Amino acid sequence: LAQAGAKVGLLDTDVYGPSAPLMMGVNDKPLMRDNKIVPLEAHGVKVMSIGFIMDPNKALIWRGPLVAQLINQFLNDVHWGELDYLVLDLPPGTGDVQLTLVQKIPISGAVIVTTPQEVALADAVKGLKMFEEVKTPVLGIVENMSGFVCPGCGEQHPIFGEGGGKRTAEANGVELLGQIPIEPSIMTGGDTGTPQAAAAPESATGQAFAHLATRVAVQLANQSAAAPRKPTIMLRSV
Repeated sequence: LAQAGAKVGLLDTDVYGPSAPLMMGVNDKPLMRDNKIVPLEAHGVKVMSIGFIMDPNKALIWRGPLVAQLINQFLNDVHWGELDYLVLDLPPGTGDVQLTLVQKIPISGAVIVTTPQEVALADAVKGLKMFEEVKTPVLGIVENMSGFVCPGCGEQHPIFGEGGGKRTAEANGVELLGQIPIEPSIMTGGDTGTPQAAAAPESATGQAFAHLATRVAVQLANQSAAAPRKPTIMLRSV
């Protein structure tokens, strides 16, 4: 989205296992401005994560109410500025973080990420159904690790199964937004803070991420055009 020129924020809400600092290549401490936290920036994206605040070598042992309080603070007390998209990176499952978010703010849409094998798809469907129950639009499904393309012969090998994302999307009446292959450069980019979409946008993997971003943007635009106008909701600290 940022590569296409949009103003994007990324909020890492996985408080027990924050990965945004490592994957985006930022680990400084955020500053304060006008009693608000200033998010860090990397690759044209404003980023906020508890990983910027906590010791990365210590486990966070918090119960649900404390997690909800932190998420609320990140929504209200971070100086995001003007954004086109605020992407919320959620932890797996259907727990406190997801419920807090859908109760606090009007979520424009949820993207379900899964791998092709049945054990992962079963959990993905639970997440999809949760968002449907709380009246949050599901934009579609992304199939991660969809196959490995052999660099020697060029043949694709479905290591974790084949077609699971497509079958699940069709069964639940949502779009298959994209398929991301198993690619060592994605792992390397995540470990070194250089996302493939930014480091090699012209590569096949970079194009897969660009296609995914376009599909998400189109889904959001179509949904906005079809939905009745909603009131503006302002988030303020109390």
